Amino acid sequence: MSSSVWTELATRRMRRRRARLRTMMVLLEQADRPPVYAQMNREVPLLQMYFDPQQDLRPDYRLSRTSVTALLQLLSRGKARGWAQHLEVLITLYWLAHGLSYSVVSRAFQVPKTTVHRVVHQLCGSLVAIRGQHIRYPAEEDVPAVALGFTELSGSPAFTNCVGALDGCHIRIKTPPGPHGQDYINRKLFASVQMQALCDSYGRFINLFVGYPGSVHDTRVLKNSSLYTAARYPPPGYFIIGDGGYPCIRAPITLLTPYREPLQGRVQERYNRHHARARSVIERAFGMMKTRWRCLFFKALEVHHTFVPDVVTVCAVLHNICLTAGDVVDPDDDRPDAVEVPPPRPVRNEQGGQGVRDRLAAQISAPVGQPEGLQDHDYL
Repeated sequence: MSSSVWTELATRRMRRRRARLRTMMVLLEQADRPPVYAQMNREVPLLQMYFDPQQDLRPDYRLSRTSVTALLQLLSRGKARGWAQHLEVLITLYWLAHGLSYSVVSRAFQVPKTTVHRVVHQLCGSLVAIRGQHIRYPAEEDVPAVALGFTELSGSPAFTNCVGALDGCHIRIKTPPGPHGQDYINRKLFASVQMQALCDSYGRFINLFVGYPGSVHDTRVLKNSSLYTAARYPPPGYFIIGDGGYPCIRAPITLLTPYREPLQGRVQERYNRHHARARSVIERAFGMMKTRWRCLFFKALEVHHTFVPDVVTVCAVLHNICLTAGDVVDPDDDRPDAVEVPPPRPVRNEQGGQGVRDRLAAQISAPVGQPEGLQDHDYL
């Protein structure tokens, strides 16, 4: 073979290598920046309303502009995706606010159904990943302020060491297929996933535990939650309160519940009345979530049951973001799907809190100040 032929072959090989190198460089550049699938269609009515600063976003998105701006700033610290971040947030908020199917939301925003599904799951995943920044226990220096809030809520100085209100809620879902689907049927005979939440005196969630089937007793949910197993909260000398579905215990956490019927005298009656006033903050927090996020309370979530905990967690994170931004909604009075509270079940290795409750009840009914010899923390 002549030298000219060898030279031609070498030149061709060199060209092919350079072409492959250029292709690899282009691919690497594309990997560093998010792909663009489509441009935002500002002619969509829901988007026209968003880009008009005079329009109120709460009727359609359930959040004020201040809350939406705070959410966008929070997410902008992460990695942007193909669709404009404004559109991702608005699609997810609209889906949460109205509990609609992916198909309906896709028509409302004029985007493909698969895109709505992807955007909702990706954004929920991003918010779940940062839940610890927004659902967390109060700092040590903030605990006295939380306790003061519960003192004002209860109307009694006996609750000066109360730093949390605990309650559970059933999130309606479609009955999962398979042999374990019946495990999700609760006492009201509909399928649900349980949400256990602890809030402070401002109504902010400071602990959340979601995922147990609706048939599981509240006591078992509590026993398996990090609130009970880690026992990091409340701090020593403080207590939290819960309804009659929980056990009244002193250890590993101090959880005080109301006296059960029939009540034995006015002392127990007064204690229950002040206890209910202090506990009303968690019921109001659930009511605000119900009003803001219709998908949680007014119909069964149209998602796979394994995705339900993420959706509930996102709603709780958004609830705290809204409260921080001063975006408060009045809860609806009618709370659907309320489940009858079963009697509490005993928990192993617990220490009964009945004595603590009795001494607290006596302090509430003391005619002037505290009973003789009873000082702060003594009843704990």
